[in-house]
Amino acid sequence: MKLQGRLVLLTGASGGIGEALAQELAAQGAHLLLQGRKGAALERLRRELSYPERHQIAIADLCSAADRARLLQHPALDEGLDVLINNAATTQFAWLEDQSAEQVERQLRLNVEAPIQLTRALLPRLRKPAVIMNVGANLGAVGHAGYSVYCASKFALHGFSEALGRELADSGIRVIHFAPRTTRTQLDSEAAYAMNVALGTPIDSPFEVAEYAVITLCNETRRRWLGWPQAMMVRLNALCPWLVDRWLARQRTVIERYARHGLTKGAEHGAE
Repeated sequence: MKLQGRLVLLTGASGGIGEALAQELAAQGAHLLLQGRKGAALERLRRELSYPERHQIAIADLCSAADRARLLQHPALDEGLDVLINNAATTQFAWLEDQSAEQVERQLRLNVEAPIQLTRALLPRLRKPAVIMNVGANLGAVGHAGYSVYCASKFALHGFSEALGRELADSGIRVIHFAPRTTRTQLDSEAAYAMNVALGTPIDSPFEVAEYAVITLCNETRRRWLGWPQAMMVRLNALCPWLVDRWLARQRTVIERYARHGLTKGAEHGAE
């Protein structure tokens, strides 16, 4: 798909991967509807993009059904939509027993319910050909201690993407599941990054991820797992999960130390 002149709804646009994605998409000539919760941040981003007059903002909390309904009434959507990118998400790095009910609920609502409901509502407005890109994670295929709820939500998004893609086969609407590995944004907890440094986990910049995301979108690649060795772990976990059990078991002590560290806090990527 060529992005020149295409209308793209990008959720979670005001930070991290979302902000970098907005810059890449605008550089490709797309017309953007930028969703987030913070109007000032969205407006700043809009002004900084290539051809700012082409882009609009929509302030909404996607966990709120009322806010989603208002988003659907945005005038930019009146003539249809070419690309929907479900990017907004939240993560909580902590042992399950240390998470509050509210933290569990928000991860499930924002990471699973919101993209499903938004996609369902927008399907009739998608012009054809069109693309739905769901931004998942490598942890949507490999369960990782300290991320039990986040993994559950991203596994669900992966399954949703695969099933919906098969439902819409030959419809003119392509569904893409794009799964980055660990990405360095200001919205993740310092404890999570300290753990990744201690384990030697590669960490990408949001701009690297956004560049690959746009390539994946333009090529309409249905499934994309980023990074070595994470992409290999996805395949290995599907074929021989007991080997991944052993590998992650050797890291469990380090993971638990950081997951229970006092710096651990709720952190959202792409949610604002």
